[in-house]
Amino acid sequence: MNTSLRLPGIDKAISIPQAEHGISRKQVSEAALRVVHALENAGFAAFLVGGCVRDLLLGLRPKDFDVATNARPEQIRRVFRRSRIIGRRFKIVHVRQGREIIEVTTFRGHHQAENRLGRKPSREQSQNLDSAHSHAGMTLLDNVYGDIDEDAARRDFTINALYCSAGRFEILDFHDGLRDLRERRLRMIGDARERYREDPVRMLRAVRFAVKLGLSMDDATGKPIRQLGQLLESAAAPRLFDELLKLFGGGHAEATFRQLREMGLDRILFSHRHPSPQHISDPADRLVELALRNTDSRIAKDLPVTPAFLLAALLWPALQQRLGPMPPPRTLAQIAECGERVVVEQAAHTTIPRRISFASRQIWELQHRLECRNRRAIAFSHEHPRFRAAYDFLLLREQSGEQLGGMGAWWTAFQQADKGEQATMLDELPGRSARKRRKRRGRRRATPERPA
Repeated sequence: MNTSLRLPGIDKAISIPQAEHGISRKQVSEAALRVVHALENAGFAAFLVGGCVRDLLLGLRPKDFDVATNARPEQIRRVFRRSRIIGRRFKIVHVRQGREIIEVTTFRGHHQAENRLGRKPSREQSQNLDSAHSHAGMTLLDNVYGDIDEDAARRDFTINALYCSAGRFEILDFHDGLRDLRERRLRMIGDARERYREDPVRMLRAVRFAVKLGLSMDDATGKPIRQLGQLLESAAAPRLFDELLKLFGGGHAEATFRQLREMGLDRILFSHRHPSPQHISDPADRLVELALRNTDSRIAKDLPVTPAFLLAALLWPALQQRLGPMPPPRTLAQIAECGERVVVEQAAHTTIPRRISFASRQIWELQHRLECRNRRAIAFSHEHPRFRAAYDFLLLREQSGEQLGGMGAWWTAFQQADKGEQATMLDELPGRSARKRRKRRGRRRATPERPA
C-alpha cells in the first residue's frame, strides 16, 4: 500500500529514480525496511531519511538507518510493540528490530515563533506547549508536526534532506542535496545565522560533516560560525559531550581538531586553550596531536577507541598547567587533586560522565606509578585494569618529547619477558636508600649495690 502518492507536500520534491542514483536493496538494513513496510501497511507514509541516504549515495556504509513518517509518536508506538518514545525537546520513537534499533521521527512542521521562554520549559509547560524558543532564538521545545516538505525545510543541511522510498527506491530531493553531494559542498537550508541560533550544535555538526565527508562549506554556512561560536555556551552540556565523542570518534579526529581551532570553537569546548599546530612547543600539547592521530589510526584498523583515553589526552595540557607551580617530584596526592580540579573545570564546558572522568584520572595517576622504580609500584601498575591504557599513554608522552628515563622501553621489555626474566628485571632495579635500623634496647635493670 503506497500512501506516499497522495502525501501532501511531496509534489515539491525532485524525484530521482533508482537507475540514476544506484542505491539497491542489498545496501539497506533489513530491519529498517521492515519498519518502513510496517508503517505503510498501517496506512502511513514512511521513508529512509538523512544520513543513511547521504552515506549510501557517497558509497559509504551507514552507521545506522533512520526513518521519517507522517505517523505521530503515539501512532508509531501502537504499530510496534517493541518500541518506546524518548525525548522532551523533540519526541523520537526507538523501534527495536532484533539487535537493531531504528530511530523513527514524525515529519516536523514550522514552529510557533510567539512561544518565547526565558529558560528551559518545565515538565508542565512541555505538556501544554508544542514548541518554545528562548529570547535568543534557540529551540527549547519542538514537537510541531507537518508535511514532508516542511520536514525537509526543518533539517539542517541539504545533504541530510534526502528521502528514499522502500518500494521503488526513488529519492525525493527538496533542496538540491544530491547536486551538493556531487559538487562536494556543505550548504545550510535557510538562513545559516538563524538556524545556528535555533540550535548552536549545528555549528559542530557542520565541522564534523565537512571533515568526515571531505566537503567544503559555502560562505553562507561557514562564515557565521566564527562569529556565533559563543552561542554554544548556551547548549546543554551533556549534548555537547555527546557531540564531542562524535567529532573525535569518526576516524578524522586530527583534522576535526584543527578545523575546530581554526574556527575558534575549541575554546568553547575545552577549559584549556590548545595552540595551533604552528605554535606547538610544549610536549603536553604535542601529545594531544599524537593521541588524535593514534585514534584515527585505530579506527581505520577497526580497533576500539576508549573515550576515557581520548579525554585524558585532550585534558593533559590542562593538568600539566595545574601541576606547573608545584616543584618536582610531585606526589600522587598532588596529581589526584589537580586532576579533580581539571575535570571540574572541564565540566563547565561539557558534562563528563563520572565513569569516564574517573577512568581518565586513573590513567593520569598511573603515570606517576609507572615512573616509580620500585617493586610495589610496578606490581600495582601491572595488575591495574587501566594498565594498558596508561602504558600507551606513557609511550605517547615519550613520543611527544618528554624525558622519562627510558621507562617506556623498560615497560615494553617487562611485558614481553617471561616470569623469570621479569624477576631478574625487578632485582636489577636500583635499591631504595638504606634506612638505619635502630637496635631495640631492653630496659636496663637496676643492679643491687654490693655491700662494701
